[in-house]
Amino acid sequence: MNLGKHRTTFFNRYQRLLVAMGCLVLMQSTLKAQDSPTREIKPTVTAEQTAKRVINEKSLRADIKFLADDLLEGRGPGTRGDLLAQNYIVSQFELAGLKPVGDAGTYIQAVPLVGVTTKPPANLSFTTPSGDLDFKNSDDYILTCGQPVEAVDVADADVVFVGYGMQAPEYEWDDFKDVDVKGKILLVLNNDLESDPELFAGRTRLYYGRWDYKYAKAAEMGAVGALIIHTTPSAGYPWQVIQTSWTGEQMALGGVSQGRLPVEGWLTEAAAAKLVAASGLNLDQLRQAALQKDFKPVDLKSKLSLHLDCRVRERTTGNVLGLLPGTDPELAKQWVIYTAHHDHIGLADARDERGDNIYNGAVDNASGVAVMLGIMRGFAALPTSERPKRSILFASVGAEEQGLLGSEYLAANPPIPAGNLAAVINIDGVNILGPTHDVVVIGRGKSDMDQAVDALAKWQNRVVVGDQFPDRGYYYRSDQFSLAKIGVPGVYLGSGTHVVGKPQEWGPQQLREWTENVYHQTSDEYREDWNLGGALQEAQLMFHLGLETANQPNLPAWNPGDEFEAARMKALNSKNR
Repeated sequence: MNLGKHRTTFFNRYQRLLVAMGCLVLMQSTLKAQDSPTREIKPTVTAEQTAKRVINEKSLRADIKFLADDLLEGRGPGTRGDLLAQNYIVSQFELAGLKPVGDAGTYIQAVPLVGVTTKPPANLSFTTPSGDLDFKNSDDYILTCGQPVEAVDVADADVVFVGYGMQAPEYEWDDFKDVDVKGKILLVLNNDLESDPELFAGRTRLYYGRWDYKYAKAAEMGAVGALIIHTTPSAGYPWQVIQTSWTGEQMALGGVSQGRLPVEGWLTEAAAAKLVAASGLNLDQLRQAALQKDFKPVDLKSKLSLHLDCRVRERTTGNVLGLLPGTDPELAKQWVIYTAHHDHIGLADARDERGDNIYNGAVDNASGVAVMLGIMRGFAALPTSERPKRSILFASVGAEEQGLLGSEYLAANPPIPAGNLAAVINIDGVNILGPTHDVVVIGRGKSDMDQAVDALAKWQNRVVVGDQFPDRGYYYRSDQFSLAKIGVPGVYLGSGTHVVGKPQEWGPQQLREWTENVYHQTSDEYREDWNLGGALQEAQLMFHLGLETANQPNLPAWNPGDEFEAARMKALNSKNR
């Protein structure tokens, strides 16, 4: 579950529409499929029995316990624990007989990283119309060097409030209004607009609402830095997650510096309100103004000078790639991908009140890797007559927590052309609360893969629902997003919330408490009292989903007009040239 540094250019929806109009035949076929009766999928007796036998709680717990053990020291990218995790996954791939498709005939695709550790000032001082205003590091703000440089100096940079910091031509929205913000520090609201369901999908957060979009847009506009105003509702997690995720070494792909700001940071809501008030303005009133299309950037008449020392070093992590070859001579050239990131945050500099400084990442994402390994063993155990027609790539990717970096590298350097990547099934955290009546699909409505999920959920006597927390933008926070950007449709399941035998509100409350107290904390550790019945439900559904996708005659497709449809057209056209 990503909070790291990830910069991309958001797709222009007008361009997507033009491409979609040029692909009328594909659109018509997809629409026809959508209008058709609900699909029915009944797995074969052999496939069902194999999945139940091989994907079991005993092996699931064993994999999680090892990967989340203190021995691996939180699996920080490029560390000893990271290498131990990679080697463990390699051993499981070898044992299952997967074909290595990494570098030079190995299972590892090396991912070059550059790490930047920032030494922020103890205090940050703004020069305001009301006098100097000081804030305290960590309590009030978090700052990082967004570029791999040894030092950053900012002198008397004007501070400008730019609302949500978005340019969205398809909504006729521009928060910048041709105002020159070069060399300035931008104060930016988190998330995107929720007040109008006709704008930015209402409560459903789009990529425009993500902090990585805001930093990338600020860099594109020539700003020297951006400070995002954190609130728990707008972020979906408390300030402590910012404190843990944005301190220590921050990483980017090696050799990539575009879309990066010299200064990237966060302010608490209280600190931002004080800064705005020192300019004689009111933060709540600025928020209201930012909801209007005619909003223009507001000069806060304040300035910021600062110096950041940064330590830069090159590191390497790896994507672990193993292939189960398909059985059909033609369809085997197309691959269905399972992804699950093996990294977590690593070690903290200081111990917490429990004396712990290891971010074990048991749920996030030792559990996801364990489920992927279980699914992989299920496929490997199938008799030849039941093996999938398309090939299956199992990809345990690295540096997700640093910004989907491993999957971004895989998407930029796929073992086969992107047009031959049929679909992706991403696993990022699993259900530890028990079996559920519901199946949660994050990004539901984006592709025709929903039909297969619906059919398999019905087979499991469960009901499919969309993202239960649409304002948190989970679709853009995990590895299927990297592959979506090169056109690969996919499925990303969230944990069900209607837990069997519990009141309907119990599950959502447990997930909220987990987000507040465990997510990206040292407390994300393996526990014997987990109820993994829900994880097994999800694992078996995803096993049969991959098998069905690998055997269906047509490639999965984005629904017409989806933001990633244009990328798919480009990939398919490139493949056919």
